[in-house]
This record gives sequence, structure tokens and C-alpha cells, in this order.
Amino acid sequence: MAGGGFAKLPGGSVVVALSLPSPPGGSGVPGARVRVLVHAVNRQRALTRLRNLGLRAVYLRGNSEPPTPDEITAVLHHPDGLVWRSVPDDDTESWHPIRSLLRGPADRRAGAGR
Repeated sequence: MAGGGFAKLPGGSVVVALSLPSPPGGSGVPGARVRVLVHAVNRQRALTRLRNLGLRAVYLRGNSEPPTPDEITAVLHHPDGLVWRSVPDDDTESWHPIRSLLRGPADRRAGAGR
């Protein structure tokens, strides 16, 4: 089960944070987990954005791991409003756009020269 939570912003929108298993080929480490942040109008819309990307079995049950202020700042400053990084809180690792997590290994090799 995914751990996660949300924070309601003063403007009415929300930031949803989920800790999910890394997709196959996503991070290269078997059993690794990633922290995904989504900025959306409401919680349902945030989960819909993830499901539309292929993460079909994503649910938010409760608010056990809400986003930290640093995480909220990171997702608000990203143009897509959808970022991830590996779960061990390594402050030196930057946030990545979601498309870099969902690409397969062959896609990453093809895009390496760009």
C-alpha cells in the first residue's frame, strides 16, 4: 500500500504526496520506492493525473505522510506540477520530471544523446 498525504494550499488547490514502488526499470534498483508529488485543483484530480500516466492502482488513504514545506515548494516551482525522487531523503538529489521515471530503459538510452 502506498503511504501518502496531502496539503491544502491557501488558494484552494492541493499538493498530494505519495510513496510508491518504483516502476519496473524506473530507478534501476529492485524494490526501490519513489516519492511522487502532484499539484492539482483537488485530491481526486491529482490521483486522476497519475492514473492517466499509467499508475492505475494509486489510491490515497488518509494523511499519514503529508508533503513537507520543501516538497510543496518543489512541486509548485515545477512547470508540470508533477515531480518525483527516490524515497530516502537525500537533500542532494534533485526532483525529476515524472516522464523520466515512466520511460523504459530503451527510451532512456535513446534520449541520452539529446
